[in-house]
Amino acid sequence: MLDKPMTMTRRGLFAAGAGLVIAFHLAPLGKAQAAARTVEGIPAGAPGSFAANAFVHIAPDDTVTVLSKHIEMGQGPYTGLTTIVAEELDADWSQMRAEASPADDEIYKNLAFGIQGTGGSTAIANSYEQLRKAGATARAMLVEAAARQWNVPASEITVVKGRVRHAPSNRESGFGALAKAASGITPPAEPKLKDPADFTLIGSDIKRLDSAAKSDGTAVFTIDVTLPGMLTALVVHADYFGATVARFDDKAARAVKGVVDIKPVPAGVAVYAETMWAALKARDVLEIEWDLSKAETRSSAEIIADYEAKAKSAGFVVTSAGDVAKASDEAEQVIEADYVFPYLAHAPMEPLDAVFVKAADGSIDIYSGAQFPTSDKAVTAKILGLKPEQVRVNVQFAGGSFGRRAQAGSPYAIEAAEVFKASGGDRPLKHLWLREDDIRGGYYRPIYVHRLRGTIGADKSITSWQQVVVGQSIITGTPFEAMMGDGYDPTSVEGASDLAYAVPHRQVSLHTTKVDVPVLWWRSVGHTHTGFTTEAFMDELLAAAGKDAVEGRLALLGEQPRHAGVLKRVAEIADWGGPVPAGRARGVAVHKSFDTYVAQIAEISQGENGLPRVHKVWCAVDCGVPVNPTIIRGQMEGGIGFGLGAMLFSEITLGEGGRIVQSNFHDYRSLRIDEMPEVEVAIMDSREKPTGVGEPGVPPIGPAVANAWRVLTGKPVRRLPMLPPVDSRSLS
Repeated sequence: MLDKPMTMTRRGLFAAGAGLVIAFHLAPLGKAQAAARTVEGIPAGAPGSFAANAFVHIAPDDTVTVLSKHIEMGQGPYTGLTTIVAEELDADWSQMRAEASPADDEIYKNLAFGIQGTGGSTAIANSYEQLRKAGATARAMLVEAAARQWNVPASEITVVKGRVRHAPSNRESGFGALAKAASGITPPAEPKLKDPADFTLIGSDIKRLDSAAKSDGTAVFTIDVTLPGMLTALVVHADYFGATVARFDDKAARAVKGVVDIKPVPAGVAVYAETMWAALKARDVLEIEWDLSKAETRSSAEIIADYEAKAKSAGFVVTSAGDVAKASDEAEQVIEADYVFPYLAHAPMEPLDAVFVKAADGSIDIYSGAQFPTSDKAVTAKILGLKPEQVRVNVQFAGGSFGRRAQAGSPYAIEAAEVFKASGGDRPLKHLWLREDDIRGGYYRPIYVHRLRGTIGADKSITSWQQVVVGQSIITGTPFEAMMGDGYDPTSVEGASDLAYAVPHRQVSLHTTKVDVPVLWWRSVGHTHTGFTTEAFMDELLAAAGKDAVEGRLALLGEQPRHAGVLKRVAEIADWGGPVPAGRARGVAVHKSFDTYVAQIAEISQGENGLPRVHKVWCAVDCGVPVNPTIIRGQMEGGIGFGLGAMLFSEITLGEGGRIVQSNFHDYRSLRIDEMPEVEVAIMDSREKPTGVGEPGVPPIGPAVANAWRVLTGKPVRRLPMLPPVDSRSLS
């Protein structure tokens, strides 16, 4: 609760749209506070909670709470953003807390998107200056408050580890005792920021704020939220994209003890029950006949065959330099390769879920791991016939996403709101997808086919590069379509259209296809396939030219010092060129994504299953100022495991008639813990502005392993996953 209402003045907003509050944290033990103990975040507007239009709250007990506009789904923004504030505030780390901010585009928008949302590895990148100012402004207000109370010059006051001190008069105070007075101070228009050379927290290995609760099980996710009288709702979806309900028989389902109701909804048929068990049992015996007249009926094999035919000709030319035709005529060697990438599911550990609660005044509280909370809020209000301000989204911890929760247009929120509306809304309701729903539910990373053609001149230089990309657009028809400023989806070719290597003659073109399968960005978006093709094909060209994989790359990266920097560093820590154990081989890849530069070297052997066994991965990362090295290393390790699992095992297949084949982790395989390689990460020292690390660890691992595999076996990897297609293997 604020000591007085906030207004949208300079006190509440910085130039970039940020806000700051110095406030008392009253902590009444009312109903809302009890709710706050069972769910993460503070229900906006609840008695005893803070007014929610700011980033920094200071409580009488000296605790400092940073309201994070970015969801915590494992990537570390709660800790990173709090570190930035604590640094400029000169706080002690032990007094820092983090909570989710309310859903509010005006104050908590992502400065890269223009709406509130987490994605594209932007959490730290778009908040760095904003939260430095937030922390510095809070510090300046506390210092000024102390100066007035003590009647001393502000210039003589210091702040060290959360203590405000005036040495000449030997006076000292914590933040909490000054908070009320500070709230009456006019904030400085341009707070003085620290010289990075004076950082004490940024750049340090600070423990994550959320680790302890997630380790001992006390952290609360949406799936954990339980309220008196709450219904559980499951929706039966079709196994075909575009299918609709023709008819259904719910007699047997309604006979299951605990079932409350069964109703058709746009996504399928919803089962409402007193318990999860009853909902599951009823769902199993619900008889539904699906109308497939408008469904996508092509199989993955048919779609890929169509793509391969398209790849034989150039598509819409995205980028072009030099004369590739002339270079081809003059080449001494021509190398061609086709690459095929499957549909991929995100498969976060916590599938999609949300809890809806109607208040006495008819307004709605939603508890969910909302990656785009304001979008979810808007669609819910529309479906329920409410004003946006009558819907409150209380953002929870999310058990992973990898892009799954970053849904343009909020289709999951739409389904959940429609299910809640169909229930009548009189009882709290938890709507959730099962693992099977999520694996079969679509919004996949699209299928892509690439055709590459490279030439080598008489002097063994790489003279030309032609790349044709075929695939669905992720953003066409979504609220993000404005990104298609040049008439094509840039996420389809990012990482290829901006090829870092100085090849004199280049062309990258794109065929955008129409397939009735919903698609979505998947961790590292376009770089998931362009990073593989560019680095695997470059490796082949360098090998054909008789050049070392590292030295050959460096020779082509003369104008890309940060690419070259991480490549040199990873070669150094891996002792590239040194002895390699018998039966093993090494491969290298370097790729920039989301303005972060990552190079990796993988050491592999051939495993008993005929697939690569990855023993160790060396990784060098340049993400600008390293805010928290511990989190950076963790994200690189996680990205390597995530990308390696996809490269080796993961594939969603549309079988005959377009039916989705996979359904759970038994046939949609990810990396297992005993398959995780040892990882060594080197973080580049930098004064560049910080960039993201949630996704950039993924793209290089696939080509690094593929390049090692080609060295080990002589066989290039041109179709993923390396596990044989699901149709040709047993699922037992």
